[in-house]
Order: sequence, then structure tokens, then C-alpha cells
Amino acid sequence: MESYIATYLIDIAALSFLSYLIHDNNILDPKRKGPFFIGTVITVLIILLEAGTIITNNGNPDFRFLNIICNVFGFALTPVIPIILIAILDLNVLITKKLLLLPSILNVIATALSPWFGFVFYVDTNNHYERGNIFFVFVAAYIINLIILLISTISTGGKHHYQIKFKITTLFLFVIAGTSIQLISPLVYSSWHIVTLSLLIYYFLMSEFDGSFDPLTRLHNRAAYQRMVKKLDGGKPYSVIVMDINNFKKINDTYGHDSGDTVLKKVATAIMKSFDTGCTCYRVGGDEFSIINSATDPVIIENQLKHMTNDLEKERRNDGCLPTISYGYGIFKGGKGIAFHEVLKEADDQMYFFKKKQNDM
Repeated sequence: MESYIATYLIDIAALSFLSYLIHDNNILDPKRKGPFFIGTVITVLIILLEAGTIITNNGNPDFRFLNIICNVFGFALTPVIPIILIAILDLNVLITKKLLLLPSILNVIATALSPWFGFVFYVDTNNHYERGNIFFVFVAAYIINLIILLISTISTGGKHHYQIKFKITTLFLFVIAGTSIQLISPLVYSSWHIVTLSLLIYYFLMSEFDGSFDPLTRLHNRAAYQRMVKKLDGGKPYSVIVMDINNFKKINDTYGHDSGDTVLKKVATAIMKSFDTGCTCYRVGGDEFSIINSATDPVIIENQLKHMTNDLEKERRNDGCLPTISYGYGIFKGGKGIAFHEVLKEADDQMYFFKKKQNDM
């Protein structure tokens, strides 16, 4: 028993350190910090509850009530952990799809009734613990919530063109394999060591995810752009669109940097609306943007650019200070022999020709 208590203390120390990392992290989206703190606190509470079951499950009837309380709260809270991870990723998923909470609610009801009906667990009058007749309700709720977490994370990653599918799937399999050990052998208390490690890994995944975005425009940042560029020499077709804001320095000098930031956000919004499916949009410099596009048909690309310029023109009617945009694109049709920098040069040359043409008008 002493060895289990010692490892639980290590888990609690790790989770306490995780709480410090979350508090001190300037990259992590502030909206994630609250759910992350709640997740670590609940995990610590469940670890203490499981430690309580180990201590009180000793055959002494005097400890039966405490043993029951620890099991009730432990079984009720455990499936909630994946739900909290979903809230960390995107709270709106739970707000708009409340049915996702149904497995957790059913588990809470079954667990709360277990002291009388032995649904999820049963502690007899001699204070001996046994799994209940419908223990599978707890297992199903936990696994369903993990699957929902997996699908939500992959969906969000795909929406933002963030390469998270392999990472989160690996983490999912790690959690399933690790927690299955205790399901098969109830006396091997391994689950919360796995969950503690998983929370730490999930924290680093979310930090990497948030660190891929420019905080002002919410487009991907230059570091994410450079990572993507390294993957583009594999022979698959793509196009690169580059653009910058005309006379942006004049906006900053005349109206101040706050006005400049407003312009950047308006341009970024127009870019995101026009380049969605199959496109990843980046802010690569002060007023410089780039789009990595799966489309290689010039007609499709021109339509996307036209959609963007029309949106900006509409916005310009309300804000006469909003400047115009210069852009150009290069296309790689697939195969080998053309490096990314050659495609980028084609896009740059086209953009600067466009800029010169606008200045000469």
C-alpha cells in the first residue's frame, strides 16, 4: 500500500507542477487555462479518492461508509476527465452539443445508486469491494468520452490545418492501453499514472497548437509556415499565394499602430473567409501574408482572390482608410524538379509586378 501512496504523491506533485506551467504559459490560449486548471484539480481529487479506497478497503466494517463515498465520487468523476479535455480544446463543442454529456450523466446516476443496488460497484457489510452488475456503464461512459475527445481534437486540428491526427491518436491509444491494465487487473492501480502523463502530454500538444497562431490576426504564424514549407517538396501539387498591404507604413505613421492593427485584422478576416477548404493562411511578417493552397487551377485561385478583394472593397466603403492589397501566386503541378523557393519566386515576382502596376496607375 505504501508504494501506491508514494506514486500517487508523485502524480499529485506532477499535476501541481502542471498547474504552475499553465499559469505561467503566455502561449496557451487564455480560454484554455480555466478548464485546464479544473481538469488538474479534479484529477488530483480522483487520485485522493482512489487512495482513499485503497486505505479503507481493508475488511474493517468501520470504514465501509468512507469506502463507499470514495468509490461513488471516484466512479462519478472519472469519465468527466475527457469531457474537460474537450472543454480545453473548444468549450463551444459542449455548449452546442449538450447530448455529448449524456454518457457522463447516465454514469453519475448509476454510480449514485450503486451503494443500494450494486450497479457499478458494491461494498458489502464486511467492507469488501466488488464490481457491480452493470460496471460496463462506467467503462462505456469513459471510452465514449475518450472517442468524442479524439474526434473533436482531430476535427479541430483539420479545421485549422494543424497536423495533430497522428499525435492525438497515439495519445488516445496510450490512454486506452494504460487504463485497460487496471480494468483487467483491478489491484494494479495504473490508471491515474497514465492520466497524469496524458494531461502533461495534452498540455504540450495544446501549447504547440496555440503557438502555431499569430495572436493578433489568428492566422498561422511564420514558425508554422516554415514547418509547412519543409513538407512541400514531396511531389504533391500545391500553389503559394503571397500578398502584402500597400502603403501599410503610411497607415501606422499617420494614424498610429492601433489603426495598423485594425487593418491587419480586417485583412486577415477577409483572407480567412476567402481561403478556407484546402487552404492554410499565414501571417509571415508585419503586413505580409501567405497562403498554401491545395488548388492548382488558376481559375479557382483567381476566384478566391476576387472574393477576397470584393470583401475588402465592401469594407473599404465603411472605412476609407483601409488600404489595397497586392498579391501574386505560383503553382506547382506535382512531380519533381521544382523546389519551393522557385514556386515562391514566381509568386513574389507576380506580386511585385502587380504592386508596380498599381503604383503607376
